[in-house]
Amino acid sequence: MFWNGKEALYKEVGGYARIATLIKHIKAEKNNQVLVLDNGDTIHGTFAAVNSKGKAMLPVLNKMGIEGMTAHWEFGYGPERFMKITEELNYPMLAINAYDEKSDELLFDPYLIKNYDGLKVGIIGIAATIIDKVMPGWFSEGTYFTMGKEELPHYIDKLRNEKKVDLIVVLSHLGFPQETKLAKEIDGIDVLLSGHTHNRVHKPALINDTIIIQSGCHGSFVGRLDLEINNRKVVDFRHQLLTVEKSIAEDEEIKAEIEKIMKSHRDKLNEVLGYTDIALHRNLVMESTMDNFLLDSLLDLTGAEMAFSNGWRYGAPIVPGPITRNDLWNIIPVNPPVSTVKLSGKELWEMMEGNLERTFSRNPYDQQGGYVKRSAGINLYFKIENPAGERIQKLFVQEEEVDFDRIYDVVFVTSQGVRAKYGSERRKLDINAIENLHRYLKKVKRVEPKLRNTIVGV
Repeated sequence: MFWNGKEALYKEVGGYARIATLIKHIKAEKNNQVLVLDNGDTIHGTFAAVNSKGKAMLPVLNKMGIEGMTAHWEFGYGPERFMKITEELNYPMLAINAYDEKSDELLFDPYLIKNYDGLKVGIIGIAATIIDKVMPGWFSEGTYFTMGKEELPHYIDKLRNEKKVDLIVVLSHLGFPQETKLAKEIDGIDVLLSGHTHNRVHKPALINDTIIIQSGCHGSFVGRLDLEINNRKVVDFRHQLLTVEKSIAEDEEIKAEIEKIMKSHRDKLNEVLGYTDIALHRNLVMESTMDNFLLDSLLDLTGAEMAFSNGWRYGAPIVPGPITRNDLWNIIPVNPPVSTVKLSGKELWEMMEGNLERTFSRNPYDQQGGYVKRSAGINLYFKIENPAGERIQKLFVQEEEVDFDRIYDVVFVTSQGVRAKYGSERRKLDINAIENLHRYLKKVKRVEPKLRNTIVGV
């Protein structure tokens, strides 16, 4: 999805085979003096990845010329599984902030040093800090995660003064607001490669002599940063946010690997299950058409008064026309069970205030998770700039002002939809999210889940 004035424009971009071509061209142009890094949210999010618990992606990733990575959704198979995956990668997973709960030892290497024609580059990794805070419990079983801000100065000092590196690159998955604050507070970072919040940064942020870039999502963009370095200092740079256009020739080797992975799944995934009359996407902070489709299916199943899911940022847009099985896996690849719970009006108010604070906290370090919780059956009006606990101005359920003393029937998916501390009579139904979306499409055939002013900043 691309903004074109006041309109949204949809076009097909991305793909590993095209990214591989871009990388090879840049390496040839720069005589292989190129550092290729992956910011994570990579080994998850599609049927092939989830169905194989990440393994299917290894043959492709190992041929991309990547030097190192950090992570977030890769922990969706559990830390033990992810650690086994990293052993099969031909480049290291880096994180100064991911620890074993029992030993307090780091799970992965904290940094990597690369030498480019006499120039020593130190790459420090910071994984997503929210893995043990807002994600489902199995993401972090036996582990814990810090922000990395306490550890980072130590590793910068070690690389600069002990290892004598010329350039410090921080590969971080904290999120753009958090990383700009980190750069203000910590000296000595030359380049910060930002992840998690899916910003398309066309003009780098320059904070405390640190160059910060972020390069979108869905494999649709490659961030290219050309540096001129003299006497251990960046004296000039040029940045390009490269769109992975459909016109870029696909690398034949990578294309063949992808075909091997996808061949046995294509017929099943390409099956048309229904149609949408509008574009389904997640590119807005307050509410999205893609999640309205998901929430409508939950309300239709249960007859509940309201529905909730997490404010995810992933999921490639679905243009008007057919909805395939593959599209459903892109919408909610974790495929959780549908759950119900009873919430009081007071709990609903407190839950939404908490979610608004995690999204819009004045202190970036307190911002956690994705966009605002996706909601249906309610209308909420709030002041972004107000302090925590004081943002909601008005809250309605089914167009009636919320009653703090009333108990409401609620349906949701994932622990992020309705956190465990809220509600009573919590129950998992015998149907998963994707199965339910399929059921709903069978029933209605076509959908048009327009925006409904569910969450409105006023």
